[in-house]
Order: sequence, then C-alpha cells, then structure tokens
Amino acid sequence: MSIRLLLADDQALVRGALAALLELEADLEVVAQVGRGDEVVEAARTHAPDVALLDVEMPGLDGIAATAALREACPQVRVLVVTTFGRPGYVRRALEAGASGFVVKDTPAPDLADAVRRVHAGLRVVDPTLAVDSMVSGSSPLTSRETDVLRESRRGGTVADVARALHLSEGTVRNHLSAAIGKTGARTRAEAAGIAVDNGWL
Repeated sequence: MSIRLLLADDQALVRGALAALLELEADLEVVAQVGRGDEVVEAARTHAPDVALLDVEMPGLDGIAATAALREACPQVRVLVVTTFGRPGYVRRALEAGASGFVVKDTPAPDLADAVRRVHAGLRVVDPTLAVDSMVSGSSPLTSRETDVLRESRRGGTVADVARALHLSEGTVRNHLSAAIGKTGARTRAEAAGIAVDNGWL
C-alpha cells in the first residue's frame, strides 16, 4: 500500500518539483496538489490523503491555519510542514496547530521521503536545528491582540486605519503597539513587526 500525499504550495514550480521527487519513491503517491491554504481541506476530503505536506506562506490561509483546519476536518490526515522559512516561532505554532512534522525545503529528497514515512507511522519529525532554535527562542511574548495589531499595521496604514480594520479605538491600538514595541525591544512599530516576522510570531 502506498502512502497517499496531498501537496499544498503556492509556487507551482516548487510543488511540481516536490511531486516529481516524491513520486520517485515506490511507496509514495501524490494524489492531490493545491496552491492555496483554503483549498487544503476540500482537497483532503476529495482525495483522502494519508499525509499532507503544507507550505507556511500561502494565499487564502497560511499553512499553520490550514494545519489546524485540516486536523479538525480530517483528523486521520497527518501534516508535515515543508517550508522555505525555517523560523523558530513557526515550528512551535505549527506543532501547536497539530502538525506532526516540520522540515525545510532544502532537505535532501531521501530525507524528505523518510520524514513522510515517519509522520505517516505516527512519529514526530522536526528539523533538529529548528527544534533547538525553537526551544531557545521560546514562544511569542505577544498577546493575540498585540499580534493582530502588529499584523494589521504591517499593511502600512495609520493608527486610525488599524483601529478601523480591527474595530478597536485608536487609544487601544496605540496601547497594543506600545506593548508590542516594548516586548520586542524595538524602537518603532515597523521594527517590532519585523522582529516578530523574523521569529515566526506573526
């Protein structure tokens, strides 16, 4: 019996290359490919994969949110996050969302195939360097509201724009931004957002 795979990556070239590499393995079969995070659950329901390989940064729904949605809708499908962005905060958030593994895209093909098999067998697989970095950097110091405000402020709008988008008062937005700047050790909200992105907190 081959292990049925679902691939989700917004870059068609990367998705195709991953599919081609994995299909070389006698026991692996790619049964579905999607380019958006919000297409993952429907594809899983249609094609019944055993393991879903999800990228983190995708339109519609990011890979971490897609992991949570997939685990809720199809708990029998195991998730392996395969991403270019090996940010420590991503590892922790992906595992908390229900992923069984987290590896970076430059993982050698035999190692990636092995990671798929191990995840399918019920084991947890995390890139060792990222696992250590994740433990050292710890979880995000930001509250969920501070995270929302920083994420929204990255769009470049004014405090009033952020307040309107999140249905908050301008004073509340300023307080959350001030707290986020303090917690990240930044000087400006743009710098705070940059630090949060680098750590995988946003």
